Amino acid sequence: MARTLEQERQALEEEERRLADKRKLLVKREREEAIKAVEKAGLLKLGSKRLEELTGRIETLGIEEVEKRLAA
Repeated sequence: MARTLEQERQALEEEERRLADKRKLLVKREREEAIKAVEKAGLLKLGSKRLEELTGRIETLGIEEVEKRLAA
């Protein structure tokens, strides 16, 4: 049975909505995993001021530089 152009358009829009929902769920899961990793590393045990200072230093240096220094 042939579909009309409008039916095909509606099917594509529905598929796009489903994919957008899946992307949102994936982003949420990735965030949760990142928080778990930070927690596992013990960073959530730091006081908020100390954690803010640490993240400020990381932001100033950049991730690559921090990784390089930690690996040395």
